[in-house]
Amino acid sequence: MSNIFQLIKDALQGDEDRDYTSISINRAIFYLSIPMVIEMSFEALFALADAFFVARYVGTIGVAAVGLTESVLTLIYSVAFGLSGAATAIIARRIGEKNYPGASTALAQVILVSVILGLLIAITGYHYAEKILELMGGTSELIAQGKWYTKIQFLSSPIIILIFTLSGALRGSGNASLAMRSVIIANILNIALDYLFIPVMGLGIKGAAIATIIGRSVGVSYQLWALLNVRSRLRVLFSDFKPLKEILLNIIKVGSGGAGQFLIQSASWVFLVRILSIYGNEVIAGYTIALRIIVFTILPSWGLANSAATLVGQNLGAGKPERAIKSAWMVSYFNMAFLAVVAVFFFIFADAFIAWFDPTPQVVTTGALCLKILAAGYILFGVGMVITQAINGAGDTLAPTIFNLICFWAIEIPLAYYMAVILDWKETGVFLSIIIAETFLAAMAIIYFKSNRWQKVKV
Repeated sequence: MSNIFQLIKDALQGDEDRDYTSISINRAIFYLSIPMVIEMSFEALFALADAFFVARYVGTIGVAAVGLTESVLTLIYSVAFGLSGAATAIIARRIGEKNYPGASTALAQVILVSVILGLLIAITGYHYAEKILELMGGTSELIAQGKWYTKIQFLSSPIIILIFTLSGALRGSGNASLAMRSVIIANILNIALDYLFIPVMGLGIKGAAIATIIGRSVGVSYQLWALLNVRSRLRVLFSDFKPLKEILLNIIKVGSGGAGQFLIQSASWVFLVRILSIYGNEVIAGYTIALRIIVFTILPSWGLANSAATLVGQNLGAGKPERAIKSAWMVSYFNMAFLAVVAVFFFIFADAFIAWFDPTPQVVTTGALCLKILAAGYILFGVGMVITQAINGAGDTLAPTIFNLICFWAIEIPLAYYMAVILDWKETGVFLSIIIAETFLAAMAIIYFKSNRWQKVKV
């Protein structure tokens, strides 16, 4: 038992000099996954905390406004996840090669791209916030109540992207504990400010957005402060901020594939929310709350998947492809077991989970139905998520992008409309389309991973 506690302590403290390509695979997974799972758990709390305080102190329309806004904001998260994946893949490969100056140079270029893209999204989103809510099917009352939440969230785009890309860079270098601490700090501050701004000061839904932007900004500041440390093997050097065409193109190439994957998924979520909006604010609210709860469990699972991406990238850089393959499969088994346990809890406590946020009968019915249906596909989600991230960690983002395009646009969206509207299964049809698409995605990723073609990609 004392050995287990010592391993956990070592994982949480981190050791930047630890070589994940030479220690035992089980220990490498443990050291990386513990801080990554905690990081993603706290990342999930951002959306969950906002949904909780808005549901309790603003009401159903406020939750629906958050849901419509977040469904569009996933476009920002697409860019953030894509660049984060590129940072992990490229920096992990440089670290595996022991090319630490190259890793630092890549980090500076990632920051440049993050800030520029973030500013472009912020300006556009702020200006068209009300139009976006209108296009998403929001009522005039919802738009009036939610427009400032949308505007502020879009203004935070550079910060959202940076906190993801800097975390991705730190994970790629093996310093997952530092990425974890930055998100914990940001989250604790966000929750405290949610309480201050919403029930205490009465700022409503706007307060949730202000709390989030402040929390994330502090988290980014902590990351940058740590990366300025001259003793770190991955650090920010001001001389590296000169744009380097070859590296920038490499980041954009790898990042666009990762962003494309999440963008494809995000766009499908936008269409799903648009279909659900036909059935009223209570259905949207139920789906929104269920999705927050699902994200709270999926993101820790994503943390496990990220450990696979780091191990694959570093081992390929060190010239150990067989070790990369073995690492990915072992992480998959752990992830399947974790999500199987979560699925059981969803089946048993779905109604109670939703009612804790909003006891409105229609909201509880919709949210519980969503949790139970999606839980049925959790085991396949687990293996598909890890194998896809392992492929991305190798820098091969094209194949998973094609798989996402087929599964979410060619299968999920048409199927959701057909089952919900044509067959009149309503929200049940939408939820079923999600697990069907995810099942196809997992199968495609596994088949491709076994082909070993992802090993040939150079980053």
